[in-house]
Amino acid sequence: MAAIELSFSQTFELERMRREIEATQDPAHLRALSKELLQAWFSEKASTQQAIREQLGHG
Repeated sequence: MAAIELSFSQTFELERMRREIEATQDPAHLRALSKELLQAWFSEKASTQQAIREQLGHG
């Protein structure tokens, strides 16, 4: 499967988040960031699955 290209704004946000992670020394803050990213990832997966179901007429 071909990689999906990110938009300029998505690439910019990704780099901003990477830098924030790299700059973080506090383990509690890293845990919080990890939880936030997991929530975003799973929300995106759910949205994608819902969109696919709707496109296929199974929604």
